[in-house]
Amino acid sequence: MTRRHVSRRQVLGAAAGAVAFPYIVPSSVFGAAAPSGKITMGCIGVGSQGSGNMNGFLDKEDDARILAVCDVDKGHRDAAKRRVDEKYGNSDCATYHDFRELIARDDIDALSLALPDHWHSIPVIMAARAGKDMYGEKPLARTIHEGKMMVEAVHRYDRIWQTGSWQRSQENFHHACELVRNGRIGKVTRVEVGLPSGGATGNPPVSPVPEGLDWDFWLGPAPWRPFTKYGGNAPHWDWRWIMDYSGGQLTDWAGHHIDIAHWGLGLEDTGPVEIEGEGVFPKDGIYDVPTEYKFTCKYANGVEMIVASDRLVPKGMGAVWYGDKGWIHVDRGRQATNPPELWNEKIGPGEMRLYESRDHQQNFLDCVKTRKKTITPIEVAYRSISVGHLGEIAMLLGRKIHWDPDKQVFVNDDAANRMLSRPMRAPWHL
Repeated sequence: MTRRHVSRRQVLGAAAGAVAFPYIVPSSVFGAAAPSGKITMGCIGVGSQGSGNMNGFLDKEDDARILAVCDVDKGHRDAAKRRVDEKYGNSDCATYHDFRELIARDDIDALSLALPDHWHSIPVIMAARAGKDMYGEKPLARTIHEGKMMVEAVHRYDRIWQTGSWQRSQENFHHACELVRNGRIGKVTRVEVGLPSGGATGNPPVSPVPEGLDWDFWLGPAPWRPFTKYGGNAPHWDWRWIMDYSGGQLTDWAGHHIDIAHWGLGLEDTGPVEIEGEGVFPKDGIYDVPTEYKFTCKYANGVEMIVASDRLVPKGMGAVWYGDKGWIHVDRGRQATNPPELWNEKIGPGEMRLYESRDHQQNFLDCVKTRKKTITPIEVAYRSISVGHLGEIAMLLGRKIHWDPDKQVFVNDDAANRMLSRPMRAPWHL
């Protein structure tokens, strides 16, 4: 396979320039490459979502071989290694506490990344420089600026990227978008996107850091705070209700249903020009993401997209396109149309067909080999999560904001432009 070669020395030098890297990695940590013809992989972040993705790649034995796993939680690392070694019938899987050591391996072609949102950008940019292809989880980034930098890095170093927005590889989402794109409901004027509501509340007490967890490394570029027992005895779930790390259900799901809404509209390479809305934010405690939200986005072509908590839109979860000849609603495991018989229509010869995949991880592996774009490339993921971030900014400011989707800045709005990025805690930076 074609891969830009970057030596381990160059990777560590680049890492030192971007972040503090107090290690010299001995050559003994690097193992032999996997059997010829297979894509060698490392998995960074092997908690709930990361272990699921890892298991998916383990099942692709004809195309991929996992050589190493990495996590700041020793429990996750050890469990992942046991699973890999059990699958391959050996004890060869290497484990890493620091993702930079794994990225520096010359014998790894591709990475599976599943980290908290605030940790998405730095490893991706470093891995792109190191010549790695990547399967990375949604949402793409915690901020618009970070997402933009990630897109630039993946393009600059000619990397293959697949976003874990797997709905694109499901038949019902694909068919719904093809029906909309081929004019079956006429001219679309409005889209509703329903995402989950809710989140954690309260103020859990400061607690000792669990054994085996590197809390300072877990925080990384986010502001320092003492460990608290959100999510039980470790931070591996309820971090998504704290804005230093995530945007709650809004940003967690924007990469799914907003992505599908864009796909059906053919707007996956642009964004809205006006955004306004309101959210319900907790009044006290450590959790501060909106538990309910509703905002309206207007696009240059006149289409209006409403993004809201599921209970604030008529059809709940999923994406609904409204045209002058009917509507189409699609969600996980369900769909509905008006007129009802519309769903059974076939896309005929000469009509517009969308990129087709029926296995999201296999699509990534195939594209690593062919060097073709995946079904959910990085620029598409960037545009989808940007809508979530724009809604978040509009709600925090409490007013309408105007966005230039080409220049990717707010129009004559210094206050809003300052919210395109978040400070990073030293020594981490982009």
